[in-house]
Amino acid sequence: MPPSSTSIRKTVETYLGRHPGERDGLAGLLAALDRPDDATARTTLPAHVTCSAVVIDRQGRVLHIRHRATGGLVLTPGGHIEPRDRTLLAAALREVSEEAGIVPGSLCLTRQLLGSPIDIDVHDVDANPAKGELAHRHYDFRYVFYLAGEEPPAIALKAEEVSGARWLPQTEVTSPTLRAKLLAARLDGRPEPVNASALIHDGHGRYLLHLRDHKPGVIWQSGAFALLGGGRSHDDQSLEGTLLRELSEEVPDLRLEDLKPYAVEAATSIDGLSVPVRVFTGRWRGNPDRLRLHEGVLLRWFAPGDLDRLRLSPATRDLIRRHTVENPPDDKQDVVPAVWDGGSRTVLNGIGVHLHLEDAEGRVLLGLRHPDSKYAGGTWHYLAGRCEQESALACLVREAREEAGLVIDPMDVELAHVVHVVDTLGALPLMQLVFKARRWEGEPKVLEPDKCLAWKWWPRHDLPDRIVPYTRTAVAAISEGRLYSQSGW
Repeated sequence: MPPSSTSIRKTVETYLGRHPGERDGLAGLLAALDRPDDATARTTLPAHVTCSAVVIDRQGRVLHIRHRATGGLVLTPGGHIEPRDRTLLAAALREVSEEAGIVPGSLCLTRQLLGSPIDIDVHDVDANPAKGELAHRHYDFRYVFYLAGEEPPAIALKAEEVSGARWLPQTEVTSPTLRAKLLAARLDGRPEPVNASALIHDGHGRYLLHLRDHKPGVIWQSGAFALLGGGRSHDDQSLEGTLLRELSEEVPDLRLEDLKPYAVEAATSIDGLSVPVRVFTGRWRGNPDRLRLHEGVLLRWFAPGDLDRLRLSPATRDLIRRHTVENPPDDKQDVVPAVWDGGSRTVLNGIGVHLHLEDAEGRVLLGLRHPDSKYAGGTWHYLAGRCEQESALACLVREAREEAGLVIDPMDVELAHVVHVVDTLGALPLMQLVFKARRWEGEPKVLEPDKCLAWKWWPRHDLPDRIVPYTRTAVAAISEGRLYSQSGW
């Protein structure tokens, strides 16, 4: 089914948002879209819509072919829309495939234009008595594609329609309007990612996959498990911004830790285009059943050994396995250990210690955690540590000396507050002990820069915005004399 007048009008209005000075020139097209006739049919007169493909190679040259139907004019590949063309862009892809033998998989979209036309050309066509066609007008939507590969593919011309092909520099593009817009857009022919996906793992060898709706021809990777993510929009300032926007639309409650670029992979779009995808890795350890899912069917955790049982693209399967090899599960990370006692399951809790120091002005000492920290990177937090095979006080004294060069006598320390924390559903519960030291020796120094970037004294009623939530809770509770609080339960 060809594109509807409504969808074409939307494309035109978006185009006019970038080129408002062309509205008068396209008034006839907008009027044609208001009529009940199919504006894409070549039998619709006195005007109808056509599509062209502007193919750019790695040298920035544009493919032109010599059309027999136009008396030998050298133009970009293009022609009439057929009933089987789902979109205008799909029509342009079909035309370049038929006329020049360049299949969609050899092409990709550009970051500057994505799936929008670079130009809508208006030109008159002479009558063709041999085909019974009267003089009429074409509104030609021109879409830009880069070659996905380094070398131009072999050109296979459709001999009955095309008599030759040439790659022309952009300064020699035969259409004046197209030439001007190409030069203004500075399209260099070098593909770059236009989609972003998230490879989400829990740090223990499991990966979060998204089962998409089964809508063939409408949804990319329809009915299969896939990574969360999607395509870049014109408003996105970066691919990380693309991913965060897509996640907020698909799973608004999902918050990832340690989000960073990992790889660039090639995928295939609904139209068969090659799609470079920037894959980011991120860590999360919650229960996917508790998330609000606005798109797709479900989210589930899977181990690499489960992947062969899933409907999953080979590229995604290989990507997960590669990440597993490069990032083996860290057995020292938080897990929820359980012991059996009389037939009942008991979950063991972790113990953390925290140092609450106040200077003569009543300000609290906090440290800025390194952005690459496994926990709470880029946020302010107490001087803290996890108890090993030692008492809580011994751990506190050791951490203060190792992290900040502070010397503390255990006799000068008292328990000030306890926070019982669950950061994410399914994570290890932690009993966070906050100790207040009445006296200490030394000034805070950054001794472990891979963990902490700076120490700073903060007024209790003017704490930083980016602070670990339970740290803020503890500071307030200590000021109020409360001994216990809890978070995440």
